[in-house]
Amino acid sequence: MRLTKQTNYAVRMLMYCAANDGKLSRVPEIAKAYGVSELFLFKIIQPLHKAGIMDTVRGRNGGVRLGRAAADITLFDVVRVTEENFAMAECFEVGAETDCPLVDSCGFNSALREALNAFFAVLAKYTIADLVRRRTDIFKLLNIEEDRKTEQSAA
Repeated sequence: MRLTKQTNYAVRMLMYCAANDGKLSRVPEIAKAYGVSELFLFKIIQPLHKAGIMDTVRGRNGGVRLGRAAADITLFDVVRVTEENFAMAECFEVGAETDCPLVDSCGFNSALREALNAFFAVLAKYTIADLVRRRTDIFKLLNIEEDRKTEQSAA
């Protein structure tokens, strides 16, 4: 299975917010850190906000932050919100036209469904906090202000 760019950058954006330790993160700063367009990130924010994964604050001093604790947001939560389709073969998509006589009783479909469930189970084990905790140099890599790093160390 290959995840979309939307999912990839949703996770990255959430990691940025987690590293920012609850403070508002500005979308232009996140876009610059990852080298993507602000418009692309704004499109990703909408479904994350709707799902309660990300909070948004409008206005000149606004920004985004996690909608709940980083330890409470699993990778499965993010994938479920950002991916549209989990059909692993085109003949199993809802409404797909196929000439295959096995489509309704196919063992391949069962095997793929089992594999997909195992994939989801692994994603459910990892949280955004896990991803950020594994990187000691995340502040430098994301170009987050040094004073925030100092605050983090003092805590």
